[in-house]
Amino acid sequence: MAEKIKKESTSALASAKTSKTAVDKEKEVLKDEKVVKQPEIKIEKIEEKKEDIKDVTSEKPIKVIKKKKNIRQITHGRAYIQATYNNTIITLTDLNGNVLSWSSAGQNGFKGPKKATPYAASVIVKDAVEKASVYGLKNVNAFVKGVGSGREAAVRALNTYGLNVISIKDITPIPHNGCRARKPRRI
Repeated sequence: MAEKIKKESTSALASAKTSKTAVDKEKEVLKDEKVVKQPEIKIEKIEEKKEDIKDVTSEKPIKVIKKKKNIRQITHGRAYIQATYNNTIITLTDLNGNVLSWSSAGQNGFKGPKKATPYAASVIVKDAVEKASVYGLKNVNAFVKGVGSGREAAVRALNTYGLNVISIKDITPIPHNGCRARKPRRI
């Protein structure tokens, strides 16, 4: 009997030892799982934060508010007409010389020798006046430069398209026998 008790006690001790080791093993496994689980939790938190950020940006679109430009009203200005043999250019400015609008024959679709015609000059003036109408331009002083055929037509067209021409001044540069002139053309 004593032997049976000793065997049972040893088997109970052995089972207790195995049970302790099993518990220890479970603790170790739990520890390992905790170590593995903790980074997963952190990653989930970071992912949740990223989703929150995405949700915030998707909910509130960015509104771009543009400032409305203050267009200054100018009633009196200058019209510079450059009429050469090859082209005609019109520039409308304020009294300080700040450009309000400009136009040229090439910009309006004329090519070659048609750019220097009186008709092209009237089309150019119409385009320039339409662009400057935003500023409320009414009166202009005309400054004519060059000897092209569009110079007189441009001045007439200024009056035709609603601008009052107050004065006309010729500012064509004239040499006082400066550099030597080129040889005359043979026609």
